[in-house]
Amino acid sequence: MIKKQEMLDAFQFRFATKEYDECKKISEENFNFILETGRLSPSSYGFEPWKFLIVQSPRLRERLMKIASGAERQLRGASHFVIILARTDVRYDSEYIINHMKSVQKMPDELVEMLVESFKNFQENKWKLLENERTLFDWSSKQTYIALANMMTAAAQIGIDSTPIEGFNFDDVHSLLESEGLLENKKFKPSVMAAFGYHKEGPRRPKTRKNLSEIVQWV
Repeated sequence: MIKKQEMLDAFQFRFATKEYDECKKISEENFNFILETGRLSPSSYGFEPWKFLIVQSPRLRERLMKIASGAERQLRGASHFVIILARTDVRYDSEYIINHMKSVQKMPDELVEMLVESFKNFQENKWKLLENERTLFDWSSKQTYIALANMMTAAAQIGIDSTPIEGFNFDDVHSLLESEGLLENKKFKPSVMAAFGYHKEGPRRPKTRKNLSEIVQWV
């Protein structure tokens, strides 16, 4: 069993790696482990509104460098580069949601019908997610950050570095991925990026965080 100190050590180990050693590659076994922690991550209603796009093509990485300035150095050296896509077809009555409840969650039809009404109320009234396409996508995109965090923590636990990345032009990246046929006919949009690999040798910057007393309030 993982001890508490081992978990804390993993969080102390992880930092936003700027430059990766392009000669060091993550093994297939280790990267599959990282992906599995993403797959097993929680999501609202368990609908898993994500897809992990692993960008290993040198051609595609080169094109991304021009429109993702915050990822340029990572794209050059990271062993694995991931774009986490968020689903757009997550309206309560969409084909994806209905099929997910029936095929993945194995719910009987009568339960599906009941939960669709519950989910409709959640989206329409509680969180006002149906006001426009952006609000629904933003809700879907939030879920991807849970998977992202779990993947980075899992990587740190086995000594692999990572970098979360939002430094990209959304419209340009969206257009590029769409032109490559990677968004499944507008069912996905890019949410966040992450690089994984091994940092170039050099001193690590000490982790800086606020004291717990500054960010916690008991009521």
